[in-house]
Amino acid sequence: MGTVVDDLITRVFDEVRSLDEGELADYIPELAAVAPDSFGICIATVDGYVYEIGDSRIPFTIQSISKPFTYALALADRGSEAVAAKIDVEPSGEPFNEISLDPLTERPRNPMINAGAITAASLVAGPNPEARFERIRSAYSRYAGRELAFNESVYTSEARTGHRNRAIGHMLRSFDVITGNPDEAVDLYFRQCSIDVTCRDLSLMAATMANNGVNPLTHERALAPAGVEQVLSVMATCGMYDGAGKWLVEVGLPAKSGVGGGVLAVLPGQIGIAVYSPRLDVHGNSVRGVASARALSKELELHFLHVTRASRSSIRARYSVIEAPSRVRRTPTEQAVLDDVGKRSRVYELHGDLLFTGAESAVREIGSVDEGLEVVVIDVRRVDDASDVAVRMITALQVQLAEQACAVAVVDPQGLLGQRSSSIDPARRSGRVFADLDSAMQWCEDTLLAVHCEAERQASTISIEDHPVLDALSAAQIEGFSAELETRTYARGEKIARRGESASGFYLILSGQVSTMFTDAHGVEHRITTLSAGMTFGEMTMFIDTPFLNDIRADSTVTVAVLTPERYAELTAQAPELKLALLERLAAGAYEQLDLMLRSVISAGRIG
Repeated sequence: MGTVVDDLITRVFDEVRSLDEGELADYIPELAAVAPDSFGICIATVDGYVYEIGDSRIPFTIQSISKPFTYALALADRGSEAVAAKIDVEPSGEPFNEISLDPLTERPRNPMINAGAITAASLVAGPNPEARFERIRSAYSRYAGRELAFNESVYTSEARTGHRNRAIGHMLRSFDVITGNPDEAVDLYFRQCSIDVTCRDLSLMAATMANNGVNPLTHERALAPAGVEQVLSVMATCGMYDGAGKWLVEVGLPAKSGVGGGVLAVLPGQIGIAVYSPRLDVHGNSVRGVASARALSKELELHFLHVTRASRSSIRARYSVIEAPSRVRRTPTEQAVLDDVGKRSRVYELHGDLLFTGAESAVREIGSVDEGLEVVVIDVRRVDDASDVAVRMITALQVQLAEQACAVAVVDPQGLLGQRSSSIDPARRSGRVFADLDSAMQWCEDTLLAVHCEAERQASTISIEDHPVLDALSAAQIEGFSAELETRTYARGEKIARRGESASGFYLILSGQVSTMFTDAHGVEHRITTLSAGMTFGEMTMFIDTPFLNDIRADSTVTVAVLTPERYAELTAQAPELKLALLERLAAGAYEQLDLMLRSVISAGRIG
């Protein structure tokens, strides 16, 4: 199944693919021979998941995207002070292949232009050019998480036509920026540019940078954290050549482009982005690559100067109705069914700030549900803030789950996701909104029971004679007991009993629902349990002559049959065997309820 993020990058891909401006890098003959309309987009997360579309697996040469990675290797080999003595870190405002040095420092202005990149290559340690190149190739491979290959044809083509870069190399030697053979340094630069990568490789290389230098798939460290910080800083200000300022404003991600058609961008701590499309603009950047990155940054709110809280896992807990049943008291038959099929439900509690990365990890997990899952609840009560893209992603996830015949609802009392009331269309399997988790859990159970226990559900209305509490009585006892009862009706919301009131009777529910409620010190009501037709309340209060411990509220219009304390006293004296039979049946029901409450307490401790 395609995820919500897949849908997002597909939309960007479809919007950008119509762009056909730009030219191939024809000054390198091999690059002029590539398919001009190749196009791929990849997003890699810091936990190693890659979203990809289009030509994401087509090899192309890394070209100038190699520059930050060789600069990183030079920093690791020589240290930041030694590298800074050879290469500055200021934006140049000039084309990438300009033959110039800073007039004051007489050094290359930064490692992202050719002069700085050739200097960085000369600083890579090794006994000979072959060993230095192998160290470069191996370093790139650690970022990509696989062994990368050298493209001999592109190297030969680039070396044959790279006279301008040779001129830069000799200029560097004349100012003692390079102290060794300049031709060797330039040749090493040609070789590093001729390493083959795919769009997927680049996204993982970017994700390794985003993951503080650790490859998210292999978990191998490619660069120390201090090196990551320095490289990303230079990429942010210099990575897109003389278009770097506009890029930083519009896209807001440390990035690097290459004339092979690749663009790589990093959102520290979160994701790596790569785009491949070989048509270049006047700055030497991929036209579609820049447009795709701009659209992704806007769509997914990725600008690295967008102020957010630290990223963390957005899923706080996950469980089923077996582990956390609702407070609705079920019949033994219903409970047996829920014990059997309850694993087909899932509740996901989210928390923190729900931005792109938090929403992405959540929708990826929730969207990868087991095929047998029938009911999902997404609880956002503990979410502090939700970005627009997160809201869109979760809304789209609800629709996707519904299309898979999985009923879905949210617990969102504050309307954080933009929907404050449930859909009134019962045919829809998404759009249900609840103000509290227990109501959603009840809905989960009811949804499962409607499918798996429809023929055996407790009736919504029963007669006194059919009430389960009288099952243990003979026909004559039922007739005698029924004669002692009086029928009452309560309106929705009416308090049937209040905490502290004296015993008022033994109540047999004939229709409707009632809830036992507790009001805390702050005046907030909490539901303890919900009872329906065929159940009872008030018996313990009356039997042991003690006040009600909690309020009893009618959740709907309720009809009850009541055995008053006065009638109970008469019954005890006149028919003690009837009292004993009732007590035995009530004790069995109390044991069933105690078992359910213990399961709820245990699951609450495990989930909390």
